[in-house]
Amino acid sequence: MKRVLVACGNGIATSTVVASKIREACEDVGLDVSVNQCKLLEVESKASDYDLLVTSGMFTGGDVNIPVVSAIALLTGVGEEEAMQEILDHLK
Repeated sequence: MKRVLVACGNGIATSTVVASKIREACEDVGLDVSVNQCKLLEVESKASDYDLLVTSGMFTGGDVNIPVVSAIALLTGVGEEEAMQEILDHLK
């Protein structure tokens, strides 16, 4: 099982939308994932326990040694398919 950390400003609003879309997409292609949410400020302390970081806010890159994908497209709809494919590619 792959673990995905979804981070937004407060760890509640936009990360909930993004996490839900990731769960649905992974289910559609048969990927077993665990998706958790956090605040952007918590990323550095939590990222080492995950396989992928998906952010819906501005992440400056701190000390994170996992792939990072911007999920703004999942919120705006512009480039959504490409962003989701990038996420799925990291999880395969």
